[in-house]
Amino acid sequence: MVHDEGDASPPEAAAARGPVPIAPSMEPVLALEHLASRGGAIGRRTVAITAAASAIGVAAAAIAVVLVACLALVTNLAFYGEWSLAPASPAGNQLGGWVVVVPVAGALLVGLMARYGTKAIRGHGIPEAMEQVLFNESRIPARVLFMKPLSAVVSIGTGGPFGAEGPIIATGGALGSLVGQFVKITADERKILLASGAAAGMSATFGSPVAAVLLAVELLLFEYRASSLIPVAFAASAAAAVRIAVVGTAPAFSVGVLAQPAASAIVAYVAVGAVIGVLAVIVTKAVYAVEDAFARLPIHWMWWPALGAVVVGVIGYFAPRTMGVGYDNIEGMVSGGLTGTALYTLCALKLVSWLFSLGSGTSGGTLAPLFTVGGGAGAAVASLLALAAPGAGIDPRLGALVGMAAMFAGASRAPLASVVFAFETTRQAVGLLPLLGGCCAAYLIACVMAKHSIMTEKIARQGRPVPTEYTADFLTQVLVRDIGCKPVTTLPAEQTVAEARRWLAESGAAQHHNGFPVVAGDALIGVVTRRELFASSRDPLDPIARVVSRPPVVIGPEASARAAADLMLRESVGRLPVVAGGRLVGVVTRSDLLQAHSRRLASEHHVRRVRKIGPRRAT
Repeated sequence: MVHDEGDASPPEAAAARGPVPIAPSMEPVLALEHLASRGGAIGRRTVAITAAASAIGVAAAAIAVVLVACLALVTNLAFYGEWSLAPASPAGNQLGGWVVVVPVAGALLVGLMARYGTKAIRGHGIPEAMEQVLFNESRIPARVLFMKPLSAVVSIGTGGPFGAEGPIIATGGALGSLVGQFVKITADERKILLASGAAAGMSATFGSPVAAVLLAVELLLFEYRASSLIPVAFAASAAAAVRIAVVGTAPAFSVGVLAQPAASAIVAYVAVGAVIGVLAVIVTKAVYAVEDAFARLPIHWMWWPALGAVVVGVIGYFAPRTMGVGYDNIEGMVSGGLTGTALYTLCALKLVSWLFSLGSGTSGGTLAPLFTVGGGAGAAVASLLALAAPGAGIDPRLGALVGMAAMFAGASRAPLASVVFAFETTRQAVGLLPLLGGCCAAYLIACVMAKHSIMTEKIARQGRPVPTEYTADFLTQVLVRDIGCKPVTTLPAEQTVAEARRWLAESGAAQHHNGFPVVAGDALIGVVTRRELFASSRDPLDPIARVVSRPPVVIGPEASARAAADLMLRESVGRLPVVAGGRLVGVVTRSDLLQAHSRRLASEHHVRRVRKIGPRRAT
């Protein structure tokens, strides 16, 4: 209904221009208090979800420990023929030419698991988890909880050039989702548990709880509010505590002592980040180009991982360090133990190996390969800048650290998680400013050059929208009193349907109104619509009170427009009487909610005009 000062009233009925009191016996069925649980309010529900998330964090950390042990076992068996849980790298194998066979055999097993188990194990896991959050109410099939880590152990343990963190994150997310499906919670709460499990997996792998929380916010939650942040933080903290109990407190990557960079060096590290941002876009496009090439092959996708593994094996024969997780390679870059031609060759070959393996659809993570490629490229760019400006104090080790973080920031569009991750895994406080500048530079370049990230491109190709910016809901900033407290035309309950129809036909001011509050004396008894009044089955002699089909659904003037929109949707109504102090003071409609956005659109239009006119004024 349009609220207009010129609204005409039925000549046979009294016009309710002023506030209409509501009799105590006629109170509406819903009031503003029923909306108190919405909007991220903290209460017993949040405490219960936090407790569940903490338990999931402990369980996800235990899964991470078991998975890493199984990975070591498979690596020792495949490359050394030993039954051992000791950490091992394929780099020291003595298999000769037979090394090519090992990753191919593992890839064949993964292909069989994907075809006869579940296709959800293909890929590195984070895009798949994002897709479940966005489009499937965070429901991940139970079999993924078992098949994903098993396939990752086989794939990486037989030389796949991946990190273990991706499968661990995906497995933790599957655990959280599964718990959320077995207990009676909302889809929103299930999303929180999924994100909690994923963050716990990352925290348990690297001992980086803060970065894990930020990663969950930037890639899975798509929001920042207390009711979701707190459970995820507790889950990540619990997982980190388990890691400390099992592994200790040492950082994931030992760097040594880094000098505080000067201002000129910080500028250089920002330049490193910008270059890596370009490389991140190239790498992202290359991943999907290889994936498209495999999709054009005239064979079933089950065989693709084996074909990709041939490339992995051949490269592994010449450069064994490209196989496996390669965390030791990352540590060598940032500590200065791996430099020069050996570093650059390793990174280039690792990139090619990873592109073909990931593009073939096998199971594995992206973080470690991206860190390896980014670290090598960052060290190379920093070394060149150090030669060009020898007095700037540019350290290739810090360049490698900035490069690896900037690569992930540009490829995944998670800049804050990237900065904090590099700090937490090295404990190098002097790197925070270079990391911030470098990661933001990479993020800027990547956003300008490409619309989608390595995490969202897969979803976008399915024609599905993916959130890229997390802004406050504008309707939460608009109050009902600003859009709904206007003069209201009401219909008396004792008036007949025929009289109301005649008035509606004769009154030009009421032609575009679709609903009217109905009052009986001082009481609001409901709302009737034009369709209800003109229904052919309605007796014209019936009083309007008989047309009212349900008690009124009302809202208070201090409620937000978002609360009004949610209440309309929940109760399937198109308008809400606005009640203050037991009196009817207005009506808010769906048209009012749409019109409330005019201020936001005007503000955005003004910003665009300023940006457009600014350069012309400057000239």
